[in-house]
Amino acid sequence: MKNHKLGILKVRDNFQSCGEIESTQEFEFVGMCVMDVITHYDLLVDENNDPFRDPPPLQEYMNGWDGELFLESLELSNNKNVLEIGIGTGRIAVKVAPYCMKLTGIDISPKTIERARENLKNYSNICFVCGDFNEYGFVETFDVIYSSLTMMHFKDKKQVISKVAALLNDGGIFCLSIDKNQSEYIDMGTRKVKIYPDTPDNIISLIDASSMNVANVFETDNAYIIVSNK
Repeated sequence: MKNHKLGILKVRDNFQSCGEIESTQEFEFVGMCVMDVITHYDLLVDENNDPFRDPPPLQEYMNGWDGELFLESLELSNNKNVLEIGIGTGRIAVKVAPYCMKLTGIDISPKTIERARENLKNYSNICFVCGDFNEYGFVETFDVIYSSLTMMHFKDKKQVISKVAALLNDGGIFCLSIDKNQSEYIDMGTRKVKIYPDTPDNIISLIDASSMNVANVFETDNAYIIVSNK
């Protein structure tokens, strides 16, 4: 759920109606093109907005939310079972899969998962799951769990952190990248998607209240990276 390099923009004031408002109670203004998350990410694939296939300059741009330090924090090895929350089209997974025993990638968008399967077809150690992380019933636990540019889609941050803690093995690592942008919408110009901005203090407090402990916090150009241990 994170192939939206063009969507992390300043929210615009005026939008034309496109009939996608869920309710006037949830959104303050009537007449805006507000889409649900699944439809938005399915459309990105239809529009061929795929960071996995970006030229190097755009890939480097996206690294501003994670990059080498993020990957190093995962402490990958060929005996570790790994989970990515919001695998998208595989931009980060392609850098993780060669260095772990198994990678499970979950994403809520069917078309995004379909594209990820295509992009990552050369890796036999990846399991793809189409579903909502908070609702999906995992049957295994993990040594490493990571997520970049996905937490903003969850309104109930506490539920996400609690589930991560439950799925993480003792001694495991949870690495989270949260966007510095505090906008309430992803703005694509012709449509927008409601999101729930994160702050380091709030995420750290939720981690501290779980069975995990914060080990490191650092910044990239566009994000805060929070690394936790269990």
